[in-house]
Amino acid sequence: MSNNDNSDGISKKKAKHKRIVIRFALITLGALIMAIGLERVLIPNNLIDGGVTGIAMMASHITGTSLGLFLFLFNIPFLYLGYKQIGKSFTISVAYGIAVLSLATSFFPHGQAFTNDTLLATVLGGIMLGIGVGIAIRAGGCLDGSETLAILFNKKLPFSVGQIILFMNLFILGSAGFLFGLDRAMYSLIAYFIAFKTIDLVSEGFNQTKSIWIISDQSDEIGEAIMDRLGRGITYLNGKGGYTKDEKQVIFCVISRLEEAKLKSIVQDVDPTAFLAFSNMSEIQGGNFKKKDIH
Repeated sequence: MSNNDNSDGISKKKAKHKRIVIRFALITLGALIMAIGLERVLIPNNLIDGGVTGIAMMASHITGTSLGLFLFLFNIPFLYLGYKQIGKSFTISVAYGIAVLSLATSFFPHGQAFTNDTLLATVLGGIMLGIGVGIAIRAGGCLDGSETLAILFNKKLPFSVGQIILFMNLFILGSAGFLFGLDRAMYSLIAYFIAFKTIDLVSEGFNQTKSIWIISDQSDEIGEAIMDRLGRGITYLNGKGGYTKDEKQVIFCVISRLEEAKLKSIVQDVDPTAFLAFSNMSEIQGGNFKKKDIH
């Protein structure tokens, strides 16, 4: 093996390690922002979040037990679903994010609220939660197991992931009315919508389907890696460079938004110089968008 091959291998490993460090640093940041939003904005004002976090908040309020404990326990079943749906690296990212969030809520226990104005707390809490979750999703993880459950239901029901999450959260936030009163449930619902829109802005639509075009001289290796490590099917297309006139093999693939970070990592591991083009897709019909289980 030549010195150039050795140096290329070392460079790829360093780049991969750097991406991993950045990913977990961003997930940590997102979890910390969310924890502060929960403990210093929403909870002191008797407001709750949606999803598994909302259920954990109500359980904590009823029992007087630590919120972090319920966050961790209630999300365990969804880690298995995430493993089957998206793969090992995604599950590790989610498990790490949930663990950090659970611990962080212990470091920011119920205390003096940033504001006692309910409307201001609603807006501020929604924004903080949206930013925290959005950062984690953009890094390739998430902080709430309801998203993986929605992806699973999406295969069985004629609704989008976003619609399923919305339905689940309407039920959860409606239940808050029995604990905190109807007015607090309504404010919680407003906070959820603000968080939902903020997540959309930060993560650029985490539940959207994306089409990817990949051009590389190592297209065969990239294609095999996508099918083996991501479980997605691909299509090879014949292309020709406009300036160079070189024959190129183009890879076309459709993935979910949550898989974008992992696909980028897969491609960069094989060929850091590969050309990638991403496009949001509003609807998919026909074909087989199901993916293989990843082990």
